Amino acid sequence: MAIHLVSGGCGFVGRNLVERLLKTTDDTLFVIDDLSSGTTPETWLAEGFFTVKNDLRIYYEGRLIFLQDDFRKFLSRIIEDPNYLNAKYKFNFSKFSDVYHFAAIVGGRAKIDGDPMVVALDLSIDAEFFYWVCTYKPSRVLYPSSSAAYPISMQTDSAAVALKETDIQFDKNLGQPDMTYGWSKLTGEYLAQIAAKHYGVSVACVRPFSGYGEDQDINYPIPALAARAARKEDPFEVWGSGNQSRDFVHIDDCIDCILMAMDKIHDGSAINIGSGKLTSFLDIIQLMTTFAGYQPHIQPLLDKPVGVHSRYADMTYVKSKYQWEPKIPIEEGMRRVYNAAVIRRNKA
Repeated sequence: MAIHLVSGGCGFVGRNLVERLLKTTDDTLFVIDDLSSGTTPETWLAEGFFTVKNDLRIYYEGRLIFLQDDFRKFLSRIIEDPNYLNAKYKFNFSKFSDVYHFAAIVGGRAKIDGDPMVVALDLSIDAEFFYWVCTYKPSRVLYPSSSAAYPISMQTDSAAVALKETDIQFDKNLGQPDMTYGWSKLTGEYLAQIAAKHYGVSVACVRPFSGYGEDQDINYPIPALAARAARKEDPFEVWGSGNQSRDFVHIDDCIDCILMAMDKIHDGSAINIGSGKLTSFLDIIQLMTTFAGYQPHIQPLLDKPVGVHSRYADMTYVKSKYQWEPKIPIEEGMRRVYNAAVIRRNKA
């Protein structure tokens, strides 16, 4: 039975991956998260019962093991003593098979624009991670990059284009990524390619665009808009003009693509995860308020951070090479988020 490591496994993408692997495999998952943004597994697992062993929480009779810790400190300990886990916790771990690396500084647009130096700590997290990976050499590694790695010059109101994988080439002019978050993810991709080429590590990179889902934190735009619609707010506030547009892809589709990438990509290269379509925030508000059954006045908040004007994926390469495309239409996905917001409101 394989044992997989999931860093940042209690965040939005990490916990959805963990839940999927628990349902579709018999493998053991070792999850590390400092809970700076996520919550402990019993708050989101279908079966929340756990036992305690030292400072570990153990779920599903040992199939899920959770350690609350700063991932950099964990890496430092296992680099210094490769037998650290077995020695401290009396396990009999042979080796992590797959490693999914979601540990990162997150917080949406307000954090990216409002505290860029804190976000830059992702550089240290990823550098220490790949340093360990190149020595440890797990079977496979997933590095989640971001659409923020693409040049912002291609994402304006006058020059928005569908972003394709070849718009990032490390032997050419890379352009300007989106703030320190974009730079950190771009650097992580470069380290992934070095790990694959020079150290023989199997690494897959993905560039998710605007992922969303029913359990996403309220600090992110889609659940925030759904909550306002569920409350039938009028006027209805939107950051910026609302004309800024994104490529929205449901978390279930994101996880599908991540698992496909792990199976088929080994050289550190990156693929897009998106729908290939631009949708404005005004369009999202129209959907949400239609679900809610009212038509409010829209109140733009022009002093709020909004990021680039337009960002969407060219999915031609992924569709043609890997025969993958998202399955959940935006209206269905947004309705799920709205319904979840209504349930939360009714419980409050």
